Amino acid sequence: MINTKPVAVVIGATSKWQSDGRNTRLAHGRDVDDAELPVTARWGVGGAIAQKFAREGFHVVLTTRTAKNAAALDGAIREQGGACSIVELDLASADSIAGAFARVRESVGDPQVVVLNAGYLEGRDLPPEQELLEHIPLEMFETAQNIASRGPFLVAKAVMPAMRERGWGRVVAITSVAVRQPIPNLILSNTARAGVTGFLKTLALEVAADGVTVNSVQPGTHATDRLVGLGADPDELAAGVAAGTIGDPDDFGAVCAFLCSTHARFVTGVALPVDGGAYRGLQ
Repeated sequence: MINTKPVAVVIGATSKWQSDGRNTRLAHGRDVDDAELPVTARWGVGGAIAQKFAREGFHVVLTTRTAKNAAALDGAIREQGGACSIVELDLASADSIAGAFARVRESVGDPQVVVLNAGYLEGRDLPPEQELLEHIPLEMFETAQNIASRGPFLVAKAVMPAMRERGWGRVVAITSVAVRQPIPNLILSNTARAGVTGFLKTLALEVAADGVTVNSVQPGTHATDRLVGLGADPDELAAGVAAGTIGDPDDFGAVCAFLCSTHARFVTGVALPVDGGAYRGLQ
């Protein structure tokens, strides 16, 4: 069957904090129950983004290193009447990225939208007192760079020619407020996220005249599976947010959908915090 829908590729749509995810097991030593979470929150902000684009009429391609990791999200999107498929992609491998986008083009066509949401676990299972420079091996640093910085560079190279030729395209990267205000003891993430933000800003300037926008979004605390995985108290977390509450992942997905719409054609090179006013700086 020939796809007639616009294509949105969500890289890293699923979360390592799922009820049966690795980070959840590290925190609890077991799986946890996320049945009470709304379906839009069960796979982190990436899952919320994917579901939002499906509701907006896109064929959503979920990328993950192992297809079974995205099977539940794929099923949820289909149950909601959306169009979805899964493509395996490893951001640490240039060949994997090239092969994945070749399969996307062959099966559903060139993507109009790419959302970069991949994360990594390296360093997260170190004791807090060891999440410091002298305890982090070079291999861990390289993995963080591959996924958070080098990977997005290679993805952009894979999709940008078709977007520029078409005269329309959208790239959105989910980064971190650490770009504005580094988080203590997260040297890997702080370094990689800052680097990719500089790359995205430069790319935005290069392709703006071709009808392609490139932006990043910096999420604050949202009511996702990560909070369940951590056993965090939402009320305590909300105390540090000017809005007095934590975010709804569905709203976060809507922000990303807006940035990828025709209405946002004059918005590019932006690093947008979506945090309910938790960040108090001017820039």
